[in-house]
Amino acid sequence: MTTSAQTASSVTSPADRRQFWWLMLAALVVLGAGIGLRDPWPSDEPRYTLVAKQMIASGDWLFPHRGIELYSDKPPMLMWIEAAFYQVVGNWRIAFLLPSLLAGLATLALTWDMGRRLWNPRIGLVAAVAVLATFQFVYQVKRAQIDPLVMMLITLGNWGLLMHFLRGPNWRAYWLGCFAAGLGVITKGVGILALLMIVPYGLARMRRWEGVVYTHGSALRWAGGALAFLAAIALWFVPMVLVAHARGSPEYDAYVNDILFRQTAKRYASSYGGHQQPFWYFLPVLLFHFFPLSLAYVSAARDWWRGLKAHDARLLLLLVWCVLVLIFFSIANGKREVYLMPVLPMLALALGPTLERMIGARWLRVSAFAIAALAGLALLGGGVWALQGRWTSMNAMVAERELAEGGRWLWYMMMAMGAVFVACAIALRPRRGAHALLAGMAGFWILWGVWASPLLNDSNSAVGVMRRAGQIAGPAAQIGMVGWKEQNLLMADRPMVDFGFTQPSQRQFANAVAWQVGAPDARWIFALREAVVPCVDKSKVTVAGYANRRQWWMFRAAAVLPNCVPQDAAAQDKTDSAEEAGG
Repeated sequence: MTTSAQTASSVTSPADRRQFWWLMLAALVVLGAGIGLRDPWPSDEPRYTLVAKQMIASGDWLFPHRGIELYSDKPPMLMWIEAAFYQVVGNWRIAFLLPSLLAGLATLALTWDMGRRLWNPRIGLVAAVAVLATFQFVYQVKRAQIDPLVMMLITLGNWGLLMHFLRGPNWRAYWLGCFAAGLGVITKGVGILALLMIVPYGLARMRRWEGVVYTHGSALRWAGGALAFLAAIALWFVPMVLVAHARGSPEYDAYVNDILFRQTAKRYASSYGGHQQPFWYFLPVLLFHFFPLSLAYVSAARDWWRGLKAHDARLLLLLVWCVLVLIFFSIANGKREVYLMPVLPMLALALGPTLERMIGARWLRVSAFAIAALAGLALLGGGVWALQGRWTSMNAMVAERELAEGGRWLWYMMMAMGAVFVACAIALRPRRGAHALLAGMAGFWILWGVWASPLLNDSNSAVGVMRRAGQIAGPAAQIGMVGWKEQNLLMADRPMVDFGFTQPSQRQFANAVAWQVGAPDARWIFALREAVVPCVDKSKVTVAGYANRRQWWMFRAAAVLPNCVPQDAAAQDKTDSAEEAGG
């Protein structure tokens, strides 16, 4: 039968391809600005980079380590990729951000390709631009977390399934989609969400909606999708289980149990680790974090209603899949705004026809112009206000972070961002208000990457604190760590001695003190202030610095008070557990 999806104008002209490559170049500049100018920032980036660094150092790529302990919170896919990129470029400042950058670029390319195949190249371009313009997308892709990679793999899984369901039969695309979903599982368990696309496809097929591809007598080929999905998981799962069993250590048995059960089903069911939020938590995320894409929601509602009434299977599959994913994450008590990233490309595609129609609408041009102008004025005003010392909270933050010159250059950056928005609004005027907003946002993110990265790096990454710790101890000394965070070990200038990361700080302190006694003249302890404060003579402490809202101390054996047991620092540092459970 002839369907609307099959007759979509997917013929791509040279002009269409040029526009696509211009988009990709713009995306490379916006998303890549700042790479190489900073080190990993908490909460997640130092953790994954440290694990990747230890993989290379130890040669054990199958079982990730964080210090002396096995790290079982996440499968090792992202860490493998970071380590592989380091082997190529030889620079951690570049390598740790490359997986997110390439995942973001691939997501944009897949969005464009799905849009042009399901509708036409113009809608594909509009949808990809909408994804790139969305605040949540750029903010996350410029960071080195697992979520951009998961978003890309789920989008690739959706691409394969949609090409088969709506433009097929295309069994290779279907198998690729299932394989990508499996890779998503061994990146972060929720990769399986790509397969939810089968639900609206089955519904559309039963009701014989327009645009659905029908296959008959293909049971083995359909089963091939399940095999492809399981094969991707087996790439990591089978050798991990076999090697863990062969090593026969309780530590490795605990690793297998933890990563297969506590970090998947139990975490989802009980919201282990925090981030508990109400059921409706993601509604503001869809509105504010998906800005400016959210400007199209009201207009799209009418288009979606008409399309669904006309039995347009493209809209049914895209929208129902988005709703299913939203419900999936809303049911769990633990929620983070980043969880919805895989929804963004599919939602942009569903909005594509509406966005194409809206581009010339006067209300959109005027609204976008006003937003650009107001954003510029707000940033300019905020920078001037802070520069004069009148923005109390921001000036306190600068003092806390010990930024140079009282944070003057931070306020200059804010003013420069505001000037970019204002200049774009003046140059493009209301007639091209949407272009003014997009250009202003691009300038904002570029300035953030090339200016904020080096400006905030010492405070955010702990590189300054660890540099100071090395200077205090001297080049020949050993340093043990108590109450440490991943960025401390990652940024250290020498091999550090740790006493476990998940161990209570009292136990870490006791073991560190016993270790220090063995060579008191050559060994220092680097510790979180709260982890040792009752048991250390403050007059004999050297403050290494302040980073990530924490003060860090250095002291020798003579500073330790005898027969003293400190309180567990975990009780006063609850934010750490939330960070650790994150992603």
